[in-house]
Amino acid sequence: MVFTNTTVLNAAQQLYQGTDLSSLSRVEQLWAAWYVWIGNPIIATGLMSFILHEVVYFGRCVPWIIIDTIPYFQQWKLQPNKVPTPQEQWECTKQVLFSHFTIELPAIWLFHPLAESVGMSTWQVPFPSWKPIALQVFFFFVFEDFFHFLAHQALHCRVLYKHIHKIHHKYSAPFGLAAEYAHPAEVFILGFGTLAGPILYCAFARDLHIVTVYLWIVLRLFQAIDAHSGYDFPWSLQHIIPFWSGADHHDFHHMAFTNNFSTSFRWWDFICGTDTQYREYKKTLKAAKAGLKGASKAQIEAAEKKLLDEIEKEGLRAEAAAEGK
Repeated sequence: MVFTNTTVLNAAQQLYQGTDLSSLSRVEQLWAAWYVWIGNPIIATGLMSFILHEVVYFGRCVPWIIIDTIPYFQQWKLQPNKVPTPQEQWECTKQVLFSHFTIELPAIWLFHPLAESVGMSTWQVPFPSWKPIALQVFFFFVFEDFFHFLAHQALHCRVLYKHIHKIHHKYSAPFGLAAEYAHPAEVFILGFGTLAGPILYCAFARDLHIVTVYLWIVLRLFQAIDAHSGYDFPWSLQHIIPFWSGADHHDFHHMAFTNNFSTSFRWWDFICGTDTQYREYKKTLKAAKAGLKGASKAQIEAAEKKLLDEIEKEGLRAEAAAEGK
């Protein structure tokens, strides 16, 4: 890559002195060009981080919005009688954007100086190899899942639920956009768990590049949005990785209010016994389907609806108890 502008050349010399930019991959060259073009690493990281978050979040939500409008996919809808309306989608979008600009934007802007204070690489090139990246991302998934498991249960305590977490439980049948539909305080609390893993890892290991953090954020957003999608396809990841949570696992939490507090994995709920109602529901559903062999599609759907209604009624009672009603 050739840098021609004098100002750009000076910035390149300051940031990338001693680096042979021509030896880098195309992606690494574009990375360097971004930091050189902006000229200020803090601004460059802040802009890139926020743009990445918005593009990935809403970009991943679009397919689910489209799927909700196509009747063919309703056969895999976990709560088929609850398809979000355009009004619900819009109301959800407004709350999400409010949180993004009031909570996430300032946090993202402060991330670069915080990251560099613990030794994280940001503008530097070349990037690390894929092996350490894969191990680091796996650690972040495990750390965030445990943090979320604890914090999520805390948010179900009476005071925190009534004043904070209740907003996220507005939809008993969640949809993609609702992944970050939450009180700003909840966005901050759970968002801390997402960023704490990379920060703590770097503070101890002193070996982390922000490109790894970006990959982690992208995968985490995909996981959160898909878990709230409301669909369980035969090709969904939980059918490939048995301990992956997925929409089937998290949808039950919204419907029943209790159980299934983890995000990415099922193991903490299983170990701590916070999935007993969920497993009993799956067992009952399986037995009901087995007993309806040869029945019409309408009869099967009616039986499933009856079971879903019973679970939701129990969830409403549990929610009322959590609010002290």
